[in-house]
Amino acid sequence: MALSLPILTPADLLAKYDVPSPRYTSYPTVPYWDEKPLTQQQWSLHVQQAFRKTNSSQGISLYLHLPFCEQLCTYCGCNKRITKNHAVESPYLQALLQEWDQYLQLFGERPRIAEMHLGGGTPTFFSAANLKYLLEKILEKADVTPDAEFSIEVHPNATNTEQLEVLYELGFRRLSVGIQDFDPRVQFVINRMQTFARTKEIFDAARAIGYTSINADIIYGLPFQTADSVRDTVEKLKVLKPERIAFYSYAHVPWKSKSQRRYSEADLPSAPVKRGLYELGKGLLLEAGYAEIGMDHFALPTDELFLAAQNGTLHRNFMGYTPRHTELLIGLGASSISDTGTAFMQNVKEVEAYEEKIGAGELPILKGHELTEDDLFFREQISNLMCRFQTSWHSADLPKMADALIRLHPLAADDLVFFSNKQIKILPAGRTFLRNIAMCLDARLWEKQPSTPVFSRSV
Repeated sequence: MALSLPILTPADLLAKYDVPSPRYTSYPTVPYWDEKPLTQQQWSLHVQQAFRKTNSSQGISLYLHLPFCEQLCTYCGCNKRITKNHAVESPYLQALLQEWDQYLQLFGERPRIAEMHLGGGTPTFFSAANLKYLLEKILEKADVTPDAEFSIEVHPNATNTEQLEVLYELGFRRLSVGIQDFDPRVQFVINRMQTFARTKEIFDAARAIGYTSINADIIYGLPFQTADSVRDTVEKLKVLKPERIAFYSYAHVPWKSKSQRRYSEADLPSAPVKRGLYELGKGLLLEAGYAEIGMDHFALPTDELFLAAQNGTLHRNFMGYTPRHTELLIGLGASSISDTGTAFMQNVKEVEAYEEKIGAGELPILKGHELTEDDLFFREQISNLMCRFQTSWHSADLPKMADALIRLHPLAADDLVFFSNKQIKILPAGRTFLRNIAMCLDARLWEKQPSTPVFSRSV
């Protein structure tokens, strides 16, 4: 007589799979990069090879990290510098431009920029004049592809119409507006008091100027967050009607971000409640006409991100989900990460150390990683899962997948994933556990399990 396995409830599944796991904006993930340092010469060679291979066909992506904020948002785990001293703008911009010049020398010819994103920190900490100066200097030594996408992260409290107009004139058509939650109690504890009226002013100003795509960032799992606050936030989003919505899981990493110690784990929703907040928000967004894209992202059917998901060109990198793939991503600024397709490199994190290295004529390398043949294989498989919810491989590669397939058995038994010797397909119920499924393929993580907290929880 065959034994029947008990059917796990959604709460049982959450309890079973709510474990620390990476978000997989890269593979290998940053904590598992090689310990040996990457030399200036090694990194330069990787950059030159990728540039020569792809500049004429794909172009390159640029990420500019502008780390300054006037006020600390306590939930934030990003690399930032809190200051109201705007005298820091000019020396930092000069360092960025010197770093760009270093890469231009490596390229040896004009780069074609297909994608540029300004992140932070708060990029609109910088004045309109300084943003214009920075971007004109970047663009005067580059060409722009016909379908290029330029975007910037903005905080409504720190953004004005002059900045939006300057950015638009320089080719920016997409904004990513930080919202997180409109509940005043939640906003108070995360130190981000932001009214709906002010947020709507920025949306309206951007639309009037001509911006064609606005993304809204909201977060579930924040301290004191409730179903009512999520419902209210989504209802207000329906008025704003952004083309894209990133509905992120709050990452509680107090060992990394000390500001998160302003509140305790007791103030956070439990794992089942937290997931319930996501399912509530997701249902409301689907009812409002948004489609689920990849992990934690939603888009209107007319948006480029949705179309990329439909036609199989959706890509995920250190900037998150993008509608196009460029093999070469250059990160400028403190803590920025670059990717050549064959190697990763992260800049030093401290602003002063970054400016000092640039001033000395050095690439500001903190650490790097050269991808092995196995890294490249697993990177492709995990990327496929994160962007397309499925992946496949050649028969000759089955031995590489043997351990991963064994690790997938429990998830398959729980009807979260289907797999064979040739493919993996994530089932509808498995999308909740996308990070867990990708983790089964993470050979480096299984080779060396972390002994201290490294990642946020998967659910």
